[in-house]
Amino acid sequence: MQLFYSPEIIPPVHTLGDEESKHCVRVLRLGVGNTLHITDGKGNLYLCRIIEAHQHHCTVEVVETHSEWEKLPYNLTMAVAPTKNIDRYEWFLEKATEVGVTRFIPIECDHSERRTIKHDREMRVITSAVKQSLKAYHPALDELTPVKEVIKMPFEGQKFIAHCDSSFPERPYLPTLVKKNENILILIGPEGDFSPEEINFALENGFQPISLGNQRLRTETAATVATVMVATING
Repeated sequence: MQLFYSPEIIPPVHTLGDEESKHCVRVLRLGVGNTLHITDGKGNLYLCRIIEAHQHHCTVEVVETHSEWEKLPYNLTMAVAPTKNIDRYEWFLEKATEVGVTRFIPIECDHSERRTIKHDREMRVITSAVKQSLKAYHPALDELTPVKEVIKMPFEGQKFIAHCDSSFPERPYLPTLVKKNENILILIGPEGDFSPEEINFALENGFQPISLGNQRLRTETAATVATVMVATING
């Protein structure tokens, strides 16, 4: 199945944007009568037939609509500090999208080594992963947000903070705490970890401390491992 992303699609007839039209007509060499799939990123998967094969405005008609295509039984928000090497953060965005995430929140922390991101670039990484992994739901991506603002924001569900500070009480292993079909928010800090003040602030605001195992993990690895753990519990 070849999947295209077009968030503005409204059946029964739709014209793809310039980039998706070029990929469809010039790269894949699809023509009139060929079929393809389009998602709006909101859970709808459309089987479409090409009625005008133009490389700048390929037009299709919707043949079938599948709502809530492979909808996950949980919502997962990953609030992760961008890494100094942005390629590693983009690797996490890609892999976590494939596994299943509802929302990404890049966070700025006391020990952050990166305090800017290119939102449009990161969105393209996510969109590419959505299409490659045949997802009908496109994760949201927030702007870079101070971690304390994320900690204070309203959230209905389980809230966790992963850290490595041994001066704090025991941190339970994440899979022992995750409840199936629940909304989940997980904080993953920068390479230098969260500061003690940030950890205390999270604990005071209802976050549970967690461990991801005995291995010491890079930020992007820890975030991906946490994503997989939640998906496995809900599998």
